[in-house]
Amino acid sequence: MTTAPDFGVSLELNLVEQRIRESLASEEPLLTEIAEYVIASGGKRVRPLVTLLAFKSVGGKSVGRVVDIAAALELIHSASLIHDDINDGGMERRGRPAAYLKFGIQEALVTGDFMFTKAFRIGGKFDDDIVDMTARVAAGLAEGEIRQKRHIGDVTLGPEEYFDIISRKTAMPIATGARIGALIGDARAEQIEAAGAYGLNLGMAFQIVDDVLDVVGDGVTLGKRPGMDIKEGNVTILSIHALQDGSVSDRSELIRILRKRSKDWGEVQTARRLIQESGAVPKARSEARAYGERAVAALDGLPDVDARRQMRDLVEFVLSRDV
Repeated sequence: MTTAPDFGVSLELNLVEQRIRESLASEEPLLTEIAEYVIASGGKRVRPLVTLLAFKSVGGKSVGRVVDIAAALELIHSASLIHDDINDGGMERRGRPAAYLKFGIQEALVTGDFMFTKAFRIGGKFDDDIVDMTARVAAGLAEGEIRQKRHIGDVTLGPEEYFDIISRKTAMPIATGARIGALIGDARAEQIEAAGAYGLNLGMAFQIVDDVLDVVGDGVTLGKRPGMDIKEGNVTILSIHALQDGSVSDRSELIRILRKRSKDWGEVQTARRLIQESGAVPKARSEARAYGERAVAALDGLPDVDARRQMRDLVEFVLSRDV
């Protein structure tokens, strides 16, 4: 298992966690319970991490403000996961039952709305440009989810559409956090653009690696059952490469499984094996590496300080992770 190093913002990340949990207080205890259950599922906290590092890289001083916006963006992300799991029929989130399975669909849906509202209560006090960027993130997440749902089991999906989907669902939120972090840090315009480019490319690399791990990872390390993308019908860059330019031993079988609405776990494991044998994994890892290199190149536009070096280290961490 890849252990996350301390990227120099552990104190600020703790403040973000505290701000998130404070915001979840409700007169209805069940809302707080479900929201805290979702937040406790954790994840890498890449979004607030990048926001904080971008802020520090430009010499930001208003820690309270950047903590608030990092918390708001993470709340939006967490709320979207509730809705994604319902939409996709997802069974687990970080090794625990999805919120809608544990608490009920209606309760989970309302909690997602509750968390969105709490996020905008925090983010709404910022300047109009930051509120607008935050709203665009929420809209992009919804658009990405609809696009992904449209292509369930679509074996004709091409790389361009796949990259568009992961850009909306993963990369753009990270990029926006980086831009806002730099903006709150009083960065120059070109530094804000550099931070945004870093975040966008890091986010693309992060999602590609995530999709790779769904094919080659193991459940003990991942904390969730691998093959969930195949099970849920999400066609990722691994399946695309396997079908379009890979050496699949049984292409028709892979197509049959990917198209099938309801798959058993034996079929999922067969699809994973076929994708691995096709050569798709190293191709996808190479694409992730290329995005990582673009993220590193974008750092040239930021001051040469410790936070920038931590941002470079974060790229390598993302590319080498096994969870």
